[in-house]
Amino acid sequence: MAKLRTAIDSAFFDLNVASPQTFDGCARSIPGDPFPVDGSVASRLLRPLQLSFIRANSPLWVLPSFSPTSPTDLGSFSLHSLLFRFASPTWWLGVTGQFRPRKLIAEIKNEISNIDDFDISIVKDVTRHFINKSMFSLGIHSEFALTSSTSASFSAEAHGEKGRRQKLMVYHKLPEHDLTFEAAWPQLFVDHKGKYWDVPESISADLSSLVSESGIRYHIGIHKNGGNPSSVNATDGSPPLSLLPGLCAKAAVTYEMSRDFWREKTDSEEEDIWDNNKKNTPYDSRLAEPHAAISGTMGGSCASWIWNPENIVGTDSREVNRSRFSADLFGSVCYSYQEGKFTKDFRDFTRVDARLDIPSASAFAKKVFSGFKRDVNEQAAASPRLNLIFQQQIAGPFVFRADSRVSLMSMFGKGGPIEDFICSINYSLKSLPSGKIVAWFSPKRKEGMVELRLLEF
Repeated sequence: MAKLRTAIDSAFFDLNVASPQTFDGCARSIPGDPFPVDGSVASRLLRPLQLSFIRANSPLWVLPSFSPTSPTDLGSFSLHSLLFRFASPTWWLGVTGQFRPRKLIAEIKNEISNIDDFDISIVKDVTRHFINKSMFSLGIHSEFALTSSTSASFSAEAHGEKGRRQKLMVYHKLPEHDLTFEAAWPQLFVDHKGKYWDVPESISADLSSLVSESGIRYHIGIHKNGGNPSSVNATDGSPPLSLLPGLCAKAAVTYEMSRDFWREKTDSEEEDIWDNNKKNTPYDSRLAEPHAAISGTMGGSCASWIWNPENIVGTDSREVNRSRFSADLFGSVCYSYQEGKFTKDFRDFTRVDARLDIPSASAFAKKVFSGFKRDVNEQAAASPRLNLIFQQQIAGPFVFRADSRVSLMSMFGKGGPIEDFICSINYSLKSLPSGKIVAWFSPKRKEGMVELRLLEF
């Protein structure tokens, strides 16, 4: 099924969206925005660990990425590689590097085009571009296993002349819950329009439950933002209210259910579907069962701003008049259809997922009561969204995938109904039960990257 937990994670500060802007390969979705498309949700494996795995199991030593930068002279195309790693039973350390060849070529070309007479100083000027620090970025990532159920990680990255980022995370696994503490200086957020915002300080502590047999999941947490958000690539507009300084406590609960219309089960008693010596081993164990099914989730959330500063530099005070307490309902329903078991080399896998999201029931109700009139001040989550996912096997482990998000309200307006679209080529790693290398591109954000994803449909 399409990711139903996207709904509850979007209400908090802990939904990671894939992005080449950071060395971790992700940015945070802004709470209160429409749910992101599933194809944009970041890999569960951090970027340095992806590089380490891909380097050890494939001929790829560098991974390309494409992302508009500000200032633009930093170059949009970059190559990312693992420079050094150290691994022990309780500690992992990795050093990664990034190089921007487009900027180097452009500067050398500009240098040579301005040459009138060749002399030794020209060689020195051209050589100087190779050691320009704006061409390179460096990242360090370290993970420690403090106990069998507790781990801590720290990362730091320097992006040429753009500054530094640091992040600290402590994760503790309980029998039925996950406890996470995270702090970042600064934290990068991305809104549903593809605009990036830097929050100078972001600290959060969250307790989330695992899905129980009854289908109930809950999530509670406290989040603190410090400093004034700054735009990374937006030229106009005010920062989202949820990113402004303050201390917020949140809680959410959801109920999930799923029903099969039909499903062709794999006969696991006669053979192991993960045995690579079998000819009918699926390329991905999570895509091995043809089916038609419907699933859904519904839930509610509440938030309380414990600390809400009155004066924020450079921001209209009327815009930060956030309610001390707010509550809302949200929900999603998804239909999934799959043909093929993804075991043959051709025409053995086709899948379509359609998910209808209502990010904010209160905002949608106001829209209905107003007669669907356009309002410049209405919430972005007022309109239901339809997420469509199409997957088609090309040959063997290669699958083409297209994710799109359609605003149902915009279908009747002047603007285009398609809010987001991501296309990708997936290469399933048959050596793993469920793992794939994904090369994706987002025309809206003008970004793309190659990454490793595990345990995702």
